[in-house]
Amino acid sequence: MARMEVNRSGEMEVFVRAVELGGFSPAARALRMTPSAVSKLVARLEARLGTRLINRSTRKLQLTAEGEAFHARALRVLADLDEAERAAAAGSVPRGRVRVNSSVPFGLHHLLPLVPRFTERHPEVSLDIVLNDQVIDLMDQRADVAIRVGPMRASQLMARKLGDSPMAVVAAPAYLARRGTPATPDDLAGHNCVGFNFARHCDEWPFAVDGRRLSLPAHGDVAVGDGESSRRLVLAGQGVARLSLFHIGPDLAAGRLVRVLEAYNPGDVEAIHAVYVGHGGRLPARVRAFIDFLVETVDLDHPPGAD
Repeated sequence: MARMEVNRSGEMEVFVRAVELGGFSPAARALRMTPSAVSKLVARLEARLGTRLINRSTRKLQLTAEGEAFHARALRVLADLDEAERAAAAGSVPRGRVRVNSSVPFGLHHLLPLVPRFTERHPEVSLDIVLNDQVIDLMDQRADVAIRVGPMRASQLMARKLGDSPMAVVAAPAYLARRGTPATPDDLAGHNCVGFNFARHCDEWPFAVDGRRLSLPAHGDVAVGDGESSRRLVLAGQGVARLSLFHIGPDLAAGRLVRVLEAYNPGDVEAIHAVYVGHGGRLPARVRAFIDFLVETVDLDHPPGAD
């Protein structure tokens, strides 16, 4: 019975606010409590758990390893409690804010054009969208859903697949008229290859030669941080790039870009997933509605945002 007398959700909320705001005093102001009350409550939580969650200093709070793990789980529990209260008050109608992080190409050409359809279908849900080709930490960035392009790394995140997109080496007709069309992968040494500058990128392109798969360096005078910048540079005649068809399909269809070295294309594809934190029925209705909408409406072969 003693366990029932502990307001565990209240302790979690105070702990989470202290971490978010960086101290007991700002958390106390936000929660309309005294700093000493916040400090005592966190100390009581640590005593009950039998471990230190926060290393305290005069300037800031620093989470221990146990504190980081507890903070991540506390966020999920509080989100579930919020969702349970909303569901009880308003049935199963999705409502609230969904924070979305997407790669720039997918966001511009597939996600943003679908937003009006989603908000019309779910008027009680608002979207907070950030476009960034860097792989983010969902918990650190407080994102509900992230669109990941490329191989999925082992993690505790859940994922729904939105599709696969073939890759191709492409260039603008004007560039090829000026510099010539590469006939073999080795010819790329004489061409300007538009590369990427983010940490997870590999500066080699794969090819299939005489039944073998090999990778060759792709060097150039410009490297960019997102696929859309690469696409625009290639359209402007800057050089050659290797991009996904979900991104450049309309450019190929319109003749703005052409494929090169197709005889050596290894046939690899980029998988596109919506990743999120949560398991089964624990997923908030607002997040589930957004992911279900993406699975239903995304068509990688026919981007609604083609320009």
